[in-house]
Amino acid sequence: MVTKTILLAGTALVVSATGAMAQTQAPVPVPLPGTSAAAAVPGQQGVLVFTPEFFADQRPNTALDMVNRVPGFSVEDGDGSRGFEGAVGNVLINGSRPASKNDSGSNVLGRTLVPQVERIELIRGGAPGIDMQGYSVVVNVITRTQSSREHILTGTAFLFEGGQDAANGSYQFTARDGERVWGFTLSDGVSVSDSNGVGRVIRRDANGTILRDEGYFNDQQGGGQSIRGNYADAFMGGKIDLTGRIGQFDYSQWSLQDAPGILRENRFDEEETNGEVGLVFTRPMGTGLVSETRLIHEWEDFENASLSNNRVDAVVSPEQRFEADGRASESILRSLLRWERSSALTLEAGGEVAYNMLEIDQAFLQGGVAVPLPSDQIKVEEKRGEVFGKATWRPRTDLTVEGGLRMEASTLTQSGDADQEKSFFFAKPRLQLTWTPRPQNQLRFRFERELGQLDFGDFAASSDLEDDVVFGGNVDLEPEQRWISELVYERRFLGDGIVSIGYRHDEIIDVIDRLPLPGGLAATGNIGDGTLDQLAVNVVVPLDWTGFSGGQFSFRNSWNKTRVTDPTTGEERPISGVRPTQPGFTIAQDITSWKLNWAVTYLDRLGQFSYDPDQISGFTGADYVEAYAEYKPTPTLSIRAQVNLWNDFRLERTVFADRSPARPVAFVELRPIDPRTFWQIRVRKSF
Repeated sequence: MVTKTILLAGTALVVSATGAMAQTQAPVPVPLPGTSAAAAVPGQQGVLVFTPEFFADQRPNTALDMVNRVPGFSVEDGDGSRGFEGAVGNVLINGSRPASKNDSGSNVLGRTLVPQVERIELIRGGAPGIDMQGYSVVVNVITRTQSSREHILTGTAFLFEGGQDAANGSYQFTARDGERVWGFTLSDGVSVSDSNGVGRVIRRDANGTILRDEGYFNDQQGGGQSIRGNYADAFMGGKIDLTGRIGQFDYSQWSLQDAPGILRENRFDEEETNGEVGLVFTRPMGTGLVSETRLIHEWEDFENASLSNNRVDAVVSPEQRFEADGRASESILRSLLRWERSSALTLEAGGEVAYNMLEIDQAFLQGGVAVPLPSDQIKVEEKRGEVFGKATWRPRTDLTVEGGLRMEASTLTQSGDADQEKSFFFAKPRLQLTWTPRPQNQLRFRFERELGQLDFGDFAASSDLEDDVVFGGNVDLEPEQRWISELVYERRFLGDGIVSIGYRHDEIIDVIDRLPLPGGLAATGNIGDGTLDQLAVNVVVPLDWTGFSGGQFSFRNSWNKTRVTDPTTGEERPISGVRPTQPGFTIAQDITSWKLNWAVTYLDRLGQFSYDPDQISGFTGADYVEAYAEYKPTPTLSIRAQVNLWNDFRLERTVFADRSPARPVAFVELRPIDPRTFWQIRVRKSF
C-alpha cells in the first residue's frame, strides 16, 4: 500500500556520528597516534580493538552506546529483505549475527550492559572467522561470560507542537550464567513522523493560473506491543542461539484540505499481527573447522484501507476506497562450513534454501462500485536455492583479499488473477581487496554483482488516493541486477579523526521503477538498464587541539547521480527514490566534569522524487536541525532531551495531461508544510 507518510528520520544518517570521542594515552600493541586505547591487532592491520577504557569519558550505559562512539563507524541493521545473505547488518556479537534478521544487532547491543563488554573489534576488510556479508567494515562485540542479572527500563515521550503527543517504553531482562544467556523484552512502540504539520496546497495550470489554494493539515498515530524471548547455551558440543517474537501493530494517517465551500479528506488505516522464530547452531568440527546452521521463519497478517472523500460547493464526489487483506511469510534454512586453515587463509562454503509467500485480496471502490484492477487478487510464491563459496586470504599483513561466488536459482509462481511461473539463475561473484600499508591509512576496492530483492507487494495493486493515483500490479516483475565497482580511501588522524572518501559506479540491469500500463494505470516494473555514480565522504575531526575540550566536528554526505531511460518519454532521467544529496554537519562535545554530552546536527538540504508515467512527485527540505543533550548522573541512569525542527519542507507534484512524448503539463502542485517541532525526552535506567 502506497501512503504519503515520509518518515524522514534524516538524522539517522548522521546521528550515529554525533558525540565526541575521548582521547586516551595508555598504549597497547600497535597504537593509533593519539588514541592508544584503540590498537591494531598484531598481524592484522585491518582490525582495530577498542577496550571499555576507551569509552570511559562518555559514560556509556549499553554496548550500543559504545558502538555508536567507534570512530568512523555507523550501525546498519540491514534492510530485512528476502534471504539472509546481504539482508543483515554490520554488527556481530561474538563473531556471529543474531538468530533473526529482525532481532537486529542494535537491538542485541541495546540490551547488553557495558560491564558485559570485553572489547569491540572494528574489522576493515575482513578477519579470520568473520563473515563480512558484503560489508567492507563491521564491528564485532566480544562479551564476557560472567554471571549476572541485568534489567533495563526505558521510557520515551514525543511531544509535538500542535500535534499528537506519544509515548513508548520497554523492559529488558537478561540473565547470564557462564555460557547460558536468556532473557526477554517487553516493548510498547509508537509511530512518529518529523514531516507532518500545517500548510497549504497551491495548484496552478500550465499558464500559472491558480486552480486551488487550500489549507492543509496532516497527522498520524500508531504503535504496537510485542514480546521477544532469547536463549543461548552450550549444546551438543557447540552453541545454540534461539529467539522468538510476536507482536501487533496499528497505524492511522489522515490529511485535510479546506477552503470556503471545499473539504477534502483522506485517511489510511492498518492493522497487523506478526511474529518470527530464529535458531542458530554453531559447532566446532575439527581444528579450525566450524559449522553453522541457521533457521528463520517470519510471518504477518494484515488489513489496511485508504479512504478519500471530497466536497466542492455542496457537490459531494463519490467516495473512493481501496482496501487490502493479506498475509505473508518467509522461511530460510542456511548451513555453512568455515575452515580457518591458517591465520592467513579462511575458506567457507555452504548453501541456503528459502520459501517466500504473499497472498493478498484487494478491492477499489468508487461510490461503492468495484473498479477492476490488474492483479488485485494474487498469490506470489518464491522457492529459492543458493550455494556459495568464499575465501579470505592475507598474503601479507597489510593486504587482505576476499573472493567468493554465489549461484542462485529460483522459481516464482503466481496464481489468482494471473497464473504463470518463471525461473531464474544468477551467478554472483565478489572480489574485495583491502590494503593497509599503515594503521592510519587504508584503501579498499570492491567488485561485485548484486541481485536486487523483489518486493512482493509490487506484484499486487496499490493506491495513493490523496494524489488520486491507483497502481496496478505487475506479474512480469524480475529482479534488478547491479555490477558494482567501488573504491574507498580511509585516513585516520588525531586519534579519533577520520577522513573517508569513496567512489562507486553501478551498471544496473533491469532497473525497477514506474512503468506505464494500458488504461491510464501504472505499475512498478523493469524499465531497462541504468547507472549510478556515487561520491561518499565522511569526515570526523576531534577538536581538543583547538581548546574545545571533548569536542568534535563531523560531516557526512553521498552525492548520487543516476541515469535511466524513461519508458514513457524515451528521454534520460534520474532513477526514482534516490536522493541526489543530503549533506549533514554535526558539532558535539563530551563534558566529563558535568557527566553530560550534547550534539547539534544540521542538514543543509535533502529531497527525493519519483518519476511516474503521469506525474513527477516528491519532496524537498532544507535547514533541518536536531539537537540533544544527555545527562548520565550515574553509570546506570541516562536522561536525554532532544529537539527536531525544520525551516523549509514541501511536497511537489507535476501532473501531465497525457502520455505523449511531449508530456504537456496539466498542473503543478506545491504543498509547503511547516512541520511540527517535536521534543523527545528519554529516561533509561539499568540495574
